Amino acid sequence: MAGTLAKLACVLVMCMVVAEAAMTCNQIQGGMAPCLGYLTKGGIPSAGCCTNLRNMVNSARTTADRKNACKCLKAAAAKFQGINPTNAAKLPSNCKVNIPYKISVSTNCASVK
Repeated sequence: MAGTLAKLACVLVMCMVVAEAAMTCNQIQGGMAPCLGYLTKGGIPSAGCCTNLRNMVNSARTTADRKNACKCLKAAAAKFQGINPTNAAKLPSNCKVNIPYKISVSTNCASVK
């Protein structure tokens, strides 16, 4: 897992500059690397986690962007073992970020507006 976290951290560093276009799935999933501790163990999400989540939300300006972000977060939630679904669902409120959908493997991303 340490190797995976290191790879995700590297992706995050490479993706810190957010372009005018929406973020790619790799950028979104890489941006969630600082959130893995919170997502698995709970507690308080790091400032880096919340900043990256806020950047993702701010870059998803259109319905298509928000649907894509939803799909990427859903895929990330399913991909990483040990993520607590309750922690994932509470991440936006704990970061004081408004996301128009629940971060969950059961979210219907097609219904995101």
